[in-house]
Amino acid sequence: MLSDTIRDLKRHTAKHILQSMHEEPESRREWILFQFRHAAQQHVRNKEYQIWAHENHAIEISPYIKNMSGSKIDYIHNNPVENGVVEHAEEYIYGSSRDYAGRKGLIKLVMW
Repeated sequence: MLSDTIRDLKRHTAKHILQSMHEEPESRREWILFQFRHAAQQHVRNKEYQIWAHENHAIEISPYIKNMSGSKIDYIHNNPVENGVVEHAEEYIYGSSRDYAGRKGLIKLVMW
């Protein structure tokens, strides 16, 4: 089931992120760990740190972009905007919105 896969992925990556934060040199370590601790205080299920959001809003995405509705593409492109990572979707260098805006992205996108 998709929710089980997402849960396991979050658990696995959170464990490794925290391990790296404690073992690898990172100039922002204390600030990042503070953010993780603060997020954990907002939920009773957490003991010390929260890295991932508890909610999953899985949306089925067609493997063929040409069959994907515009609203799904807009949803994906606007995630970095909604989360305050960038002001405009095409500014997110790891996404495909740059290509849709006529700019070259970091990842080669084949437009259908």
